Amino acid sequence: MSFLSKFTVEDLNVKGKRVLVRVDFNVPLKDGRVTNDNRIVGALPTINYLSDHGARLILCSHLGKPKGPDAAFTMAPVAKRLGELMGREILFADDDTVVGENARKMAAELKDGEILVLQNTRFRPEETKNLPAFSEELASLAEIYVNDAFGSAHRAHCSTVGVTDYIKETAVGYLMEKEINYLGNAVEQPERPLVAILGGAKVADKLKVIDNLLEKVDTLIIGGGMAYTFLAAKGYEVGTSLLDKEKIDYCRDMMKKAEEKGVRLVLPVDTVTTAEFPSPIDAPIETLIVPADGIPADRMGMDIGPKTRALYAEAVRDAKTVVWNGPMGVFENPVLAEGTIAVAKALADTEATTIIGGGDSAAAVQQLGFGDKMSHISTGGGASLEYLEGTLLPGIACIRDK
Repeated sequence: MSFLSKFTVEDLNVKGKRVLVRVDFNVPLKDGRVTNDNRIVGALPTINYLSDHGARLILCSHLGKPKGPDAAFTMAPVAKRLGELMGREILFADDDTVVGENARKMAAELKDGEILVLQNTRFRPEETKNLPAFSEELASLAEIYVNDAFGSAHRAHCSTVGVTDYIKETAVGYLMEKEINYLGNAVEQPERPLVAILGGAKVADKLKVIDNLLEKVDTLIIGGGMAYTFLAAKGYEVGTSLLDKEKIDYCRDMMKKAEEKGVRLVLPVDTVTTAEFPSPIDAPIETLIVPADGIPADRMGMDIGPKTRALYAEAVRDAKTVVWNGPMGVFENPVLAEGTIAVAKALADTEATTIIGGGDSAAAVQQLGFGDKMSHISTGGGASLEYLEGTLLPGIACIRDK
């Protein structure tokens, strides 16, 4: 059953019409070249569909965090890479004002199926403030608006939300549709047992997620730096491990809530410790594996230990749906990546629908070579996290309902 009740690109009649598409082309650049084109590739199904159906396409995206026009953040290399991937000419409107003379002229002269890329939307300070003037300028270029940028859907910006005040014919693209279906179904209509694995550094970043997931899941697994605050809440000494003292009571409350809800809450039983944080992050480092309730005062937990890896793998073995957000340790260091690798491997080996919630866990899964073994890897770190919190994302809310 689909969780999506929004208009999609296939509901539109686009032939001969100018369609403004908000894509997520926020890709890494080095020496004027795109070094990772995953996000561009992710947008191709929507771009191809619209182009094949005779739309006159105008693509917009932000890139990095420029404070105004800045040559280091130009969309030119992105437009070039898009052309290479599609094997065709892609037009580029190089206006510092984004919607300038070039953009207006080129948009007006587009022929059916042609594609125009606008300059970085964040060259305009109004973009992140969602100010009407820039929203109206963007909207003036097109008759239809499509949002396919899930990675920016949690932000109410001109190009993600404001523009829909002026263009009434709106829809989501294929990437957005896929994200909503996977994440929405996982949280609202999951095949059970539903297991969620939360990692990452800070409990504070995942407060609402933990609370919301305890209403939905059968098992909640906690790893990463945030696990040490839970261990402290159990009364364990955590040495010099990452600890959020202000959140110890919150962790106690969540453990109590899990018990009341009949949710199995799984915490580390052993941990890989070091004397200090590696510097640089991938430097060789001496480790010592200790029980979770026996971390020495002068050492810090940096990854889940071997017994915990086996415990977590066992916890996902019979799951039907698994959602994972956040690594189990400092995965950027090969010595401290074993826990994250073990979880990725356990997910790759399960028959369950496996959903990786963007950000560091997505990067870890891709880097460690398990990407093709997962059902879905989200393109949005913050967006997927807010979705798991149960938040209605502004970039989705503003699209027409069917």
